[in-house]
Amino acid sequence: MFKILIAEDDRELRQLFQHVLTKNGYAVKGVSDGKEALDAIDGDYYDLIISDIMMPVMDGYELVRSLRDSGSTIPVMMITAKDAFDDMRLGFISGTDDFMVKPVNVNEMVLRVGALLRRAQMINERRQTVGSTVMECDSLTVTTPKESMVLPQKEFMLLYKMASFPGKIFTRQQLMDDIWGYENESDTHTVDVHIGRLRERFRDNPDFKIVTIRGVGYKVVKS
Repeated sequence: MFKILIAEDDRELRQLFQHVLTKNGYAVKGVSDGKEALDAIDGDYYDLIISDIMMPVMDGYELVRSLRDSGSTIPVMMITAKDAFDDMRLGFISGTDDFMVKPVNVNEMVLRVGALLRRAQMINERRQTVGSTVMECDSLTVTTPKESMVLPQKEFMLLYKMASFPGKIFTRQQLMDDIWGYENESDTHTVDVHIGRLRERFRDNPDFKIVTIRGVGYKVVKS
């Protein structure tokens, strides 16, 4: 079960987030400022942090900077009441992974949390093997007994994502959210283009094939 830490000084809002995320299958802990968040992280492991910006003692910016300065790569979703580009810019500069503006749509928050956790899981695993084919995240390399090739980043991540869950069907929108990011405005046709390139590259690969599920999306199946 994924564990989520919420840093939010508004008690009612914090409890709402906790309730919604718990209902969706996450283990959730709430704290009221950045300092308490750092203390909680020192004592336990969390897969994701949801943090308000304006908090007493230590604000969201300082919390994220402290995490990144210490080498932590834990995903952070920042939430603020200020709908301003400068706040978003400062958030991303400090090392934030995603951003939401109050009033928060909790259903959208659940979708974003899921996308962030999936992306983080892909990054942390770093390596995937399907039969005799090895995919290395650090070098974006796919190696088979016959050859080794470096793929463009999006192509690699798309293949790696599907190969990590052989047989699982991914919709085009899921793949867009996970690989291109939730805020990306590209058409899902982009996924089709990249799938076409991957099929051409690996048409003779004996270990897997990419299958189209008409009207739904794609999956990787082991040969």
